Amino acid sequence: MKQIIHTDKAPQAIGPYSQAVKAGNTLYISGQVPINPETGKVVEGEIKEQTEQVMKNISAILTEAGYTFADVVKSTCLLSDMKNFAAMNEVYGKYYSENPPARAAFAVKELPLGVLIEIETIAGK
Repeated sequence: MKQIIHTDKAPQAIGPYSQAVKAGNTLYISGQVPINPETGKVVEGEIKEQTEQVMKNISAILTEAGYTFADVVKSTCLLSDMKNFAAMNEVYGKYYSENPPARAAFAVKELPLGVLIEIETIAGK
């Protein structure tokens, strides 16, 4: 049985999808972009600032569902430019200092709203 997870502490969905869905003990978090949920706008700045906001959004959804970053088993990072990989990785690594999840990172042609990064996350207990 699936359970829809929603929090006002993360950006609202900008399409026909849920912020996250819990199925059994697995949590699937939709790709998060660097939108500040308080303003509804993309955060200003470069890849580090945008990655930080994405990780805050993921944290809010994890918390709402009763998970932590320690429960994350897989991340997929979508970057507008692989030149931003090292700087993104620096911020991302702060959240996974021990036993990091499996991860894939791709450069894509475009991301929604012209952002530099989007990260989807899977967590399990």
